[in-house]
Amino acid sequence: MVDQTKEIEVSAKELPLHCPTRDVALWCSHPRVFLDIANTGHASCPYCGTRYKLKDGEVIGHH
Repeated sequence: MVDQTKEIEVSAKELPLHCPTRDVALWCSHPRVFLDIANTGHASCPYCGTRYKLKDGEVIGHH
């Protein structure tokens, strides 16, 4: 079985991070959930399983 879960790289200026992103069509989306990527540099959506990863070298400032 092949893992087909998407992984998306995000930059610090795309924070606060939420899933689904603006690129997802409304008809195929789930309720918006905000994801904390600041501590570990990665997060997974509890609804669809999409994985998000902070781009290498990105620095998260205070919002």
